[in-house]
Amino acid sequence: MIPDGTYTATVDRFEDNRAVLLVEADGQDIDQLVVDRDELPWRARTQNAVLTITVADGAYDGGRYEPDETEARTEAAQSRFDRLSRRPPAADNADNEDA
Repeated sequence: MIPDGTYTATVDRFEDNRAVLLVEADGQDIDQLVVDRDELPWRARTQNAVLTITVADGAYDGGRYEPDETEARTEAAQSRFDRLSRRPPAADNADNEDA
C-alpha cells in the first residue's frame, strides 16, 4: 500500500475504462494505482501524461495534470529514440568468421 502523501505519477496504460498509474518517489517507480479513467483530469487521460497526485488511505484521491513535465518527458524520450535510430547498424560478423 502506498503511504498517504503527494506523488508524481505517469499514466502507463489503459485497461478498458481504467488507467494504470506508475507512482514515483524520489525519481523511482514505487508502485502502481489503478483508477477509473474518468477520475483523471481530462487533459491527463492519455498515455504518458504526468500528474501530481494525492494518495489517501492508500488510494488515489485526486490529481493535477502537469503539462510542462509531460512535454519534457515526451521530448526526452523522443530524443533518445532519435539518437538510437541514427546509430549505424552493427556489422554482421557471421560472414567474416573463419570456419
